[in-house]
Amino acid sequence: MQNELKRPDWIRVPASVSKGFKETLKIVKEAGIHTVCEEALCPNIGECWKSKTATFLIMGDTCTRHCGFCNIKSGQPQPLSEDEPEKIAESVEKLGIKYAVITCVTRDDLEDGGSLHFAKVIRKIKEINPETKVEILTSDLKGNEDSIKTIVDAKPDVFGHNMEIVRRLHKQVKHPPADYDVSLNFLKTVKKLDPKMITKTGMMVGVGETKEEVFGIIDDVVQSKVDIISIGQYLTPSTAHYPIMRYVMPEEFDEYTKYGQSKGIEVISGPLVRSSYKARETYISLCHLD
Repeated sequence: MQNELKRPDWIRVPASVSKGFKETLKIVKEAGIHTVCEEALCPNIGECWKSKTATFLIMGDTCTRHCGFCNIKSGQPQPLSEDEPEKIAESVEKLGIKYAVITCVTRDDLEDGGSLHFAKVIRKIKEINPETKVEILTSDLKGNEDSIKTIVDAKPDVFGHNMEIVRRLHKQVKHPPADYDVSLNFLKTVKKLDPKMITKTGMMVGVGETKEEVFGIIDDVVQSKVDIISIGQYLTPSTAHYPIMRYVMPEEFDEYTKYGQSKGIEVISGPLVRSSYKARETYISLCHLD
């Protein structure tokens, strides 16, 4: 089925080559750090890197899980790099980033899931770049409240964790030990630990879900007091990955936006939307900042 689907006209990815893109690539490579922009083959890499923004991938480039949709390699990760927090913070400074997005590979091999390392990165960014806002996107940390609290205590400006897939398809596409309810409870726990913390989640469509199931996941995260949800088209990295079942029409994305907004949640929805897409703009809008 995947090979029979023709990519529609509304799925258009801008060319990546630009002065800003090359400068960002140079800084990232010289620092020896990873970005999810590259590792996950993000379709917005050209637009974001042109404006000197990037989503940094910490704790290595190897994930301990093997989800059917993800292009990040899986296997046994290397030990954590103790100088990574400083390298990330210095790269944020060199790029002049005022809104840094930090995500990670899943590290089930670590007792705390890497939460302490994540906290060190947040604190170091804020130490070197006191005016920079920090949005994070973490793994589920196996739902461990102590690990979640370690990160909450580091005071990120936005705490994100992605639901990714509707409940019915969660185990089929994301694969255990990832679990729909663990992820939902994760988001609830962040708000329990700090009710003022802005929380965010994201999901993909086009993997076989129904419209009603998307409404259902929006309802679930609204009940968990999540502030922001991003909804984007799944684009399979290769024929070896989970297939695209359909390309969702732009009008359907508009329906999800309207439905979420009617429920009181900030929605970023569109074919090329990804977790960190327009992250700074959304934060500014949500906080009513200039």
